[in-house]
Amino acid sequence: MSDLHLFIAGSLVLVWWSRKPLSKPGSHGFYRFFAWEAILGLLTLNHAVWGTDPYSPHQFTSWLLMLTSIALVILGVSTLKRDGAPDARRDDRSFYEFEKTTQLVSHGIFGYIRHPMYASLLALAWGAYFQDPSLPGTLLALSASVALWLTATTDERECLAYFGPEYAAYMQRTKRFIPFLL
Repeated sequence: MSDLHLFIAGSLVLVWWSRKPLSKPGSHGFYRFFAWEAILGLLTLNHAVWGTDPYSPHQFTSWLLMLTSIALVILGVSTLKRDGAPDARRDDRSFYEFEKTTQLVSHGIFGYIRHPMYASLLALAWGAYFQDPSLPGTLLALSASVALWLTATTDERECLAYFGPEYAAYMQRTKRFIPFLL
């Protein structure tokens, strides 16, 4: 299967998986779809060179970022499912079930960053980029980064609307993606 066919097949899966968020333009899930597409583009662009020079600085950086991505998503999703009291009655059809939290989670990884899953996607995007840095890869990684920034800022507006002043205070105590920095 050619790279173009892989990208198209992956895009069809992402469109199906994102059908609810895509039906609500301006939602955080709407922007997240475009981040996923850019990441898919990076994975498709660079998959052929993965592991060909594992001790090179750029591939070492890549693997470090990808391992960070895995850790962040595991910590984030498990904490949300366990402590966020997801409730299907939270009326927003563009959310995935685990996102329909009714309790603000501000401990664990969420005590340091507000968006561990989006930070995970940032790490994945740049990890895929560093497998084989190039101009097209740079454009895709930057596109993913912008889409994830839009996703996070939109998610924050949604959380402020739902959780109110408690979320505003939480925003003052934490960073968006990188503990103590950003």
